[in-house]
Amino acid sequence: MKLFETYIVRRVGMMFLVALLPVLAIIWTTQVLQRINLVTDSGQSIGSFAKLATLILPTIIPVVLPFALVIGITQTLTAMNSDSELTVMEAAGARRSIIIRPIMILAIAISVFSFLVDNMVEPKARIAARQMVAEAYADLLSTVIEEKNFRRIEDGLYVQITQRMSGRILKGLFVVDSRDPAFDLIYYAKEGAVDASGSSLLMRDGEVHRKTSDGNVSVIKFDSYSFDLSDMTQSRGQATLRAGDRSLGFLLDPDPNDADYKAKPAGYRSELHRRLTDWALPAIFALISLVIAGDARSHREARLHPMVSALTIAFALRWADFYAANQIETAPYFVGILYGINIAATLIAIVLLFRNRRMSMPVSIRNRLGNWRQKIQERMPTPGSSNGSGA
Repeated sequence: MKLFETYIVRRVGMMFLVALLPVLAIIWTTQVLQRINLVTDSGQSIGSFAKLATLILPTIIPVVLPFALVIGITQTLTAMNSDSELTVMEAAGARRSIIIRPIMILAIAISVFSFLVDNMVEPKARIAARQMVAEAYADLLSTVIEEKNFRRIEDGLYVQITQRMSGRILKGLFVVDSRDPAFDLIYYAKEGAVDASGSSLLMRDGEVHRKTSDGNVSVIKFDSYSFDLSDMTQSRGQATLRAGDRSLGFLLDPDPNDADYKAKPAGYRSELHRRLTDWALPAIFALISLVIAGDARSHREARLHPMVSALTIAFALRWADFYAANQIETAPYFVGILYGINIAATLIAIVLLFRNRRMSMPVSIRNRLGNWRQKIQERMPTPGSSNGSGA
C-alpha cells in the first residue's frame, strides 16, 4: 500500500474508532440496564452481572459497525476537502482509486469481521447468556430467597421463609399462589425442602387455605404436601434456543426434529438470509460514502453535509433490509427483495464511482438554500456594529 493510501486508512480508521466506541458504549449501557433484574430478582453477584454484560456486547457490535464506518469515511473526506487535500490531488492528476482502494480494503476487512462476529461469536454468546440467566433462576427457592422477606418467584407466586437450614431445609414456609384466576391458595408449613431435581417443594406439618372467586374459603391441614414447581423450573432452568441463537451451520441445515424449528421454520429462514446479507453492509455503506464525499468540491457550493446525506441513505437502506428480512417469515418472495436491495445499491454506487459522477442537489433546491442563507446573513449583525446609541 502506498504512503498516501496508508495515510487515508489511518485517518479513516481513527475516525471510525472515535465514532464507534461512544455509540457502542451508549447502546451497550442501555441493553445492560434492561437486564439489571438478574441481580435484583435472583440475587446474583456483580461479577455475574458483569459476565452477562460482556456476553451482550457481541450482539450489538455488527449493528453499530456500518454506521460508524460511514461517519469515519465522510468526516475524514470532508476534512480533507476543507484542507484542500482532495483539490491538490485532483489538480495533480491523481486517480480517484488512490482514495477508493484503501477505504474499500478497510471496509471489506470490517465486513469480514462483522461476518465472524455475527455467525460465530454472537450465537455462542447468546447461548451462554441464556444459559446463565436460566441457571440463575433454577435454584431460586433453595439458595436465593432471603429469610423473613417476601420474594416474587413469578407473576402470582410469592414465597417467604423464616429460616434456611443445611441440607436444603427451609423453616417457616409461607407460599401465596394466585396464578389461577378461579381461586387463590395460601400455604403454611413449619418445614419444607426443595427436592434435588428442583421440580417440587415438599412441605410438612402445615395447612392450605383455598379462596374461590365468590369469597368461599376452605382450610385443609396436611402432614406432608408436594408443591409442583416443574413448570417454573423447566422454563427457568433450561435455556430455550431460538433462531438467533443458532450457528450458521444449523441455519443452513436445521434439525427437522428440533422443537423450536418445527414450531417456527419461517423464523429460521428469515434469520439465515439476514445473516447472509447484514455482514456486507459496511462495504455497501463505504461505497455510498465514497460516492457522496469522495471528490473535491468548492466550499461555496450549497449542499448538505456529506455525513448527513450518507447516514440518511444508510439508515434508509438498513430499514429496508430489516423490513424485508422480517417479511420473509410470512412472504417467502421477500428473500429476492432482500438480496435485490443490497445488490442494486452496490451496483448503483459502483457505476457512479466509475463514471466519476457527483451526487449533488438539484439546481432549484440549491438556489433556494442559497437565498435562505443570504437572508439569514443579512439579518445577522455584522462584526463591529453598534447595538446602542453613542455617548
